[in-house]
Amino acid sequence: MKTIGLLGGMSWESTVTYYTRINELVNQQLGGLHSAKIKLASVDFEEIENYQTANEWEKSGEVLGKEALRLEQAGADFLLICTNTMHKVAPQIAEYLSIPILHIADATIAELQAKQIKKIALLGTKYTMTQDFYKQKIIDSGIDVWIPNAADIETVNQIIFAELCQGKISAESKEKFLGVIQKALEAGVEGVILGCTEIGLLIQQADVTLPVFDTTEIHSQKAVEYALSE
Repeated sequence: MKTIGLLGGMSWESTVTYYTRINELVNQQLGGLHSAKIKLASVDFEEIENYQTANEWEKSGEVLGKEALRLEQAGADFLLICTNTMHKVAPQIAEYLSIPILHIADATIAELQAKQIKKIALLGTKYTMTQDFYKQKIIDSGIDVWIPNAADIETVNQIIFAELCQGKISAESKEKFLGVIQKALEAGVEGVILGCTEIGLLIQQADVTLPVFDTTEIHSQKAVEYALSE
């Protein structure tokens, strides 16, 4: 079994989900008392979020790159960045490493292609929804991407940072998310990407008729497949 490096804390709420799901999936595969071999680095998200807000992405990339290197030095065979947004600096993080990064967008695209999805809604932080580092990867794979209007982008972003990243789950916010997903459905999408690792805390498949692609779950599954591969 390969050792999985988890670069987490962005936020720690979703990192808990990563740790739990990866261990559950390994045990489902191997049975008995088996669990995953994991090295975990958890950063202070306040520092990273301040760099986001100030548009100082290179500084956040430096912080994360150094943490990623520590994971490699501790014995990780490959790396998961446990957040969608910070894949913006994945190329910078990779410069610190000789081990591979399992990219969350690549894992999600593979799942979309397996389900033959041609048009998908992307929900996430405002950075993920509006910038090209994530969205363009999906478009380049031949899949159309729908994102919310400007007002709904702000609503989704606010709920993520002010509530979900702090472990706050509210029925009112869930209804707002479902309203955005309804607009996506009316626009003809064939599914919705929960493109922020915290959204799965609020929205599950049972809540909507469209296929839901939870990036935290997909990323965890791909990590276990890779860890257990020859």
